[in-house]
Amino acid sequence: MSNWDIVIVGGGIAGASLGAEVAGKRRTLIIEAEDHCGYHSTGRSAAFFLESYGGPQVAKLSSASAAFLANPTADFADGSFLHKRGGIHLSEGDWPEVPADVTAYRIDRAELDRVVPGLKPHWIKALVEPGCADIDVAALHAGFLRKFRKRGGEVRTSARFESAAFDGQNWTIRLADGSELSANILVDAAGAWADEVAERSGVRRLGIAPKRRTMVQLRVGQTGLKELPLIDDAEGRFYFKGETDNSIWLSPHDEIESDPCDAAPEEIDIATAIDRFQGVVDWPVERVERTWAGLRSFAPDRLPVYGFDTQVSGFFWCAGQGGFGIQTSPAAGKLAASVLLAEEPDPSVAHIDPAVFAPSRFG
Repeated sequence: MSNWDIVIVGGGIAGASLGAEVAGKRRTLIIEAEDHCGYHSTGRSAAFFLESYGGPQVAKLSSASAAFLANPTADFADGSFLHKRGGIHLSEGDWPEVPADVTAYRIDRAELDRVVPGLKPHWIKALVEPGCADIDVAALHAGFLRKFRKRGGEVRTSARFESAAFDGQNWTIRLADGSELSANILVDAAGAWADEVAERSGVRRLGIAPKRRTMVQLRVGQTGLKELPLIDDAEGRFYFKGETDNSIWLSPHDEIESDPCDAAPEEIDIATAIDRFQGVVDWPVERVERTWAGLRSFAPDRLPVYGFDTQVSGFFWCAGQGGFGIQTSPAAGKLAASVLLAEEPDPSVAHIDPAVFAPSRFG
């Protein structure tokens, strides 16, 4: 049996970003069920930074992550993870709203027509969020794993978690192949499987619910779209952004309840996405080029969960990142690490109250 200070279940963006912060201070192992890390939600992200997404508490994590995403340290990456795109929130009625600290401004219909030619007339108000950007998710995730390994962390793939038992001081962790590990702290960064990992560890579920999100790449009869801003509906019914000169990435912004699984798109959700898109612009849909789906996992109050379980002291939650796990990962990793290690937080997150994200909020 191999012995560790910390074992993290899950090698996606949550486990990798936290692991990168703690590996240099504790003997840390990441176990990942798949044959490579980031196979599920992390590898299927729509890959954009939108500071307003997730509400005011999540926006604090996003804002605290922005500087690192734009200008990572030289030992982490060669250049920025962001490509500025800009975002436009559309409305058929009232002006769209964003958290107070997020930079945004209103534009009139004439300017809107210039940016989004062919926009249908019932979209009468728009708010521009200039800070919206594409994220190089693969490079960011790889950077966290590289930092984790450089600091002495170890990653084991094809290592499916089976169960764990806590004796008050140490965990005995059993993998699906029958092998066992020992650790002082067990971190649940298992994404859609977070509640399942908790239950198999004798820890009560928090209600972390996986939701399926559908993505469609459409070729359309309109050109000049590669740098098209992210366009979304203030009511949360769609978003799309440019991909190539005449194709877009589109989502119906769906959150379909799902069991933890290798998510796949369903025909009805693809049809819904296209139908909603055709209610926004008059661009002819020429063909569906590809489709995919991923699971976003939310706690009951839709805030992430970072902290020790209230009943089992050696169990640490790092789960419920919803659709904002990528864009908040630099700050979330540092904030969660400060709680896990009982250390002063990094200055970049010192203004954020970790109690807002603690599992104790669920009673």
